Amino acid sequence: MKKIRNHIEDLFRDVPKTEQAEIVKQEIIQNLEEKVMYLMDNGKEEEDAINKAIVEFGDIEELKKELGVKKLDSKKANLAKLNLTYSIWGSGLLIAFTLFINFYYTPQTIWFVYPMFGLIWWPLSMYFYWQRKK
Repeated sequence: MKKIRNHIEDLFRDVPKTEQAEIVKQEIIQNLEEKVMYLMDNGKEEEDAINKAIVEFGDIEELKKELGVKKLDSKKANLAKLNLTYSIWGSGLLIAFTLFINFYYTPQTIWFVYPMFGLIWWPLSMYFYWQRKK
């Protein structure tokens, strides 16, 4: 029955370790072991009975939803990271451009700092958006 226990542990890998999750996991293991015993009593070999019980059990996606496991959307997380990278490069280039314009045309007045403060908010907002999607 070690194979059943390992299979259920593998299915519950993404589920947070809570008391409720442990109770559900133990109930599933117990039910599968009972099913294996029933199949063996009806003439199945142990290995066949274990495999049949696992196949009939299926997956636990519905159960994961009930236990509060959120499905990771890696596409959105990657897009958020790309947005962050783009905003860092874009704001860096714009700050460099305003710095060049400032010192090339009016070196006696330092004014590039003001647009720089406005440009810093863009990557900062993208950073928090990326953190939320992660």
